Amino acid sequence: MKRILSIVVLMLITALAFAQKKPTKLAPKPAAVAAAPVDTVKAPVKTAKKKLKVPPKDGFYARKDIDSTEMVPLADVREEDVFYAKRIWREIDLRDTVNSVLKSPKSRLIDVLIAAINTEELTAYSPIDSALNEDDAFNNPMSADSARKAAAGTVEVSDNKTGTVTTVTNDFNGDLFLKFRIKEDWIFDTKRSIFEPRIVGIAPLKFNEVSKQWQPVFWVYYTEAREILTKKRLINTNNDASSLSFDDFFIRRLFSSYIVKESNPGDNKIRDIITDPRERLMESERIKKSVLDYEQGLWEY
Repeated sequence: MKRILSIVVLMLITALAFAQKKPTKLAPKPAAVAAAPVDTVKAPVKTAKKKLKVPPKDGFYARKDIDSTEMVPLADVREEDVFYAKRIWREIDLRDTVNSVLKSPKSRLIDVLIAAINTEELTAYSPIDSALNEDDAFNNPMSADSARKAAAGTVEVSDNKTGTVTTVTNDFNGDLFLKFRIKEDWIFDTKRSIFEPRIVGIAPLKFNEVSKQWQPVFWVYYTEAREILTKKRLINTNNDASSLSFDDFFIRRLFSSYIVKESNPGDNKIRDIITDPRERLMESERIKKSVLDYEQGLWEY
């Protein structure tokens, strides 16, 4: 009996030991995921739109162009209302600080006139007549080419081989025009009871090396020139924010000048009568005072 129990116990121990060494079932491996087909064609890369760069503002105020400015018309003066008239010729020296704005590199008066003449917006008139005498009565219109050559100047070049002389036009140099001559009328209008000047014409002057004098290269009629001068901005030395035109500079009498001639029977300039420069300046001041004194003599207190 004991033998039988021993055999049964041995069989149970052997069965338990064999059961512990039996491998367990492995979990099924997941199926391999098929790789997506690779597209060899590259998709277009989207680039961000480049924003337009706004230029920085030059200053703290809006710089306005005055090309659209309308010309302020002057009061109409009838011939029968003019009780008194005096013709005066003045010269404006750009070397004077007050007048230096007319030769600013950014806006030179001579450049404005030449540009308008080249485009035939403005008519230039010859400063001499057929007898080679000075003429400022706007009798002889000049072509744009003739006015340009007169302003630039010419030089004669001789060829020693052929013996010929050729006239060559110089390059235009606006820095040579340091004076302007103004022809104006001082009139007393009885209808408005106003004594005022009216500019008739303006001429750029160029120094003549032969005669050693400043001579006009052409004349322009100021009433016609106002159409151009009103639309051209002038550098205002007093206020950069103001829109001051060349026409404002002349109409408001912002320039400094001296009288070189008044109407007289002999049509003489002051320099033709007086040789001393100091006495000529004193005569200029005398004429200026006599014109202004006429206005004062019109009124009674």
